[in-house]
Amino acid sequence: MNMFNTHNSTDFVMFSTSHFLALILLVLLVFSLYFFKAAIRSNDLLKKWIKYLIIGALVIPELCLYIWNTDQSLWDVTTSLPLELCSFTQLISIIMLVKPIRILYPFVFFAGIGGAMQAMITPNLQYAFPHFIFFYFFITHISIILAPFYLTWIEHYRPTWKSIGVTMVLLNICVLFVGIINLILNSNYMFLMHKPYSASILDILGEYPYYLISEEFLALFIFVFMYSFFLFKSQKV
Repeated sequence: MNMFNTHNSTDFVMFSTSHFLALILLVLLVFSLYFFKAAIRSNDLLKKWIKYLIIGALVIPELCLYIWNTDQSLWDVTTSLPLELCSFTQLISIIMLVKPIRILYPFVFFAGIGGAMQAMITPNLQYAFPHFIFFYFFITHISIILAPFYLTWIEHYRPTWKSIGVTMVLLNICVLFVGIINLILNSNYMFLMHKPYSASILDILGEYPYYLISEEFLALFIFVFMYSFFLFKSQKV
């Protein structure tokens, strides 16, 4: 089967075997990064290689996606621009791993993990395994989650109460910017104009436009929940 051919893949099925395997892979990688964090910190070569692997997993699939979209004549200004939440966290994760900017860390940690985890659990995905898009989707979203954990456990970055507010402000700046683009292009980036057609967490947050308000409270709750784990730990993990 040619995974680069749009006609050779069945529709993705949520919680199928391939979906569960992708989730299991995420859990294994996250726990491995945590349990071996001391060994990684003490080995500069290993630390460097893991960082480069995460960067590669963030960059290479994205470049392949643009090539694939162009080759399949699927590139469309209303759907192909990097204007989803995970697109922003993906870009900022790359920046943080290449040349850290400390003020951007909370956005990568809270919005990156929170947004990519939701995407992993309820993927807005058309193509099933073994299509290229299936691999693109899960490799990039797993990497978006691994990047802030690497920065936290290996590079000693830490969120604060204040950083939750910073992340909420940055999120709403993204929403405002993307919302204006949606109005200009008649697009639906970040699902600001309507819900995705596939099942998602938005289905329980009300109808348009009320789910946009619900998302604000849900994001704040998730960020506070994520930060609560740091309240029971010392500053050095």
